[in-house]
Amino acid sequence: MFENATAQPPIEEWRQIQSFPNAEEESSIDLMAVFLLLMQERMQIAAVTVLFLVGATVVAFLLPFRYTSVTSFIPPALGNNSSVLSAIAGQFSGLGAGDLLGTNKTSEQLYAGILKSRSVTGELVKQFDLMREFHAKKESQAEKALQDSTNVVIDTKSSIITVSVTAKSPDLAQKLANAYMNALRQTNGRLALSQSSQRRLFFEQQLASEKNSLADAEVELKKTEERSGLIAPAGQTEAQIRTMAETQAQIASREVELASLLQSATEQNPQIVRLRSEISDLQNQLTRLQTGKESQSGVSVPASKVPGVQLEYVRRLRDVKYHEALFEALARQYEAARLDESRESPVLQILDPASFPDSKSSPKRTLIMGVGTLIGFLFGCVWALLKTWKARSSSV
Repeated sequence: MFENATAQPPIEEWRQIQSFPNAEEESSIDLMAVFLLLMQERMQIAAVTVLFLVGATVVAFLLPFRYTSVTSFIPPALGNNSSVLSAIAGQFSGLGAGDLLGTNKTSEQLYAGILKSRSVTGELVKQFDLMREFHAKKESQAEKALQDSTNVVIDTKSSIITVSVTAKSPDLAQKLANAYMNALRQTNGRLALSQSSQRRLFFEQQLASEKNSLADAEVELKKTEERSGLIAPAGQTEAQIRTMAETQAQIASREVELASLLQSATEQNPQIVRLRSEISDLQNQLTRLQTGKESQSGVSVPASKVPGVQLEYVRRLRDVKYHEALFEALARQYEAARLDESRESPVLQILDPASFPDSKSSPKRTLIMGVGTLIGFLFGCVWALLKTWKARSSSV
């Protein structure tokens, strides 16, 4: 009877324990009492849970469908060809992705950084009018939205880079994924300026300039022929002219090669020293030819003694032969540099083209509803405990 007289409901017992904790129980909680309290408030907890479930269901069905297209590629294996990697990384600040790369980065990280750069995202924003698609007022906002919709993953084991693009329609998602690959190819070709590429560009410019100079020299020679009636100088004079033209062409060719080397080497470079010595010797030889002190035929004919009309013709013919010889030398060096560049140029290999997403990737309605139910249940439990604590505090 004593026990029946003094027995109290579990909730009242839990309140008393929480109101007057002893030294040992001050930091502990009676889990059984808490459980009984939650059981007593189960209807309210269930109501809150159902309310959150309904809200999560409404949100899950109101969210628009999203589709994800996936493509993957194998970045160039640069290996020991660090000049290409350094050349690309050195220009990364101009892409707006300088903070994405540091020192000692791999080629996979490099190309992942290119995909996230403003140079690529900005081009895609303009190409697909993504400002309207993302309802952005500024181009930078559209670029940020595109970056948030794009996921770049590097497989550390296989070095394969996977690009996933999410959009409101499957067609747009696939087009964006393919556009990423096209933009990456263009950017890669624009930035991969290795030493061979720089040499090729240099000789290409020189070759184009020399082609124009040769055409001008041929026009002047034709005018001289028409004006003077001369067709060609004879014998020793022609041989001497040819020798002088070839010597001048050799000098010019070596000067071009020297200018190319000076872009990446110092004056102490053995090749530069050798070229300067050869140029000096050829200039001395040309001086002797022009003054009549040296001739391949053994007969010295100073240029100053050639009759005026013939001298003009000789000079025009010499210019033509000089530009022809120089053009041929530059063409050979240009072809050599182009072959070197083709061996060095990094090539992207597309492993999987952009897929057409035939099913939505989001929203995941079941997950949203499950998370909403869990949050509602936890919120209901906390609400029940706080209500009891508030009632206990007011009674004290």
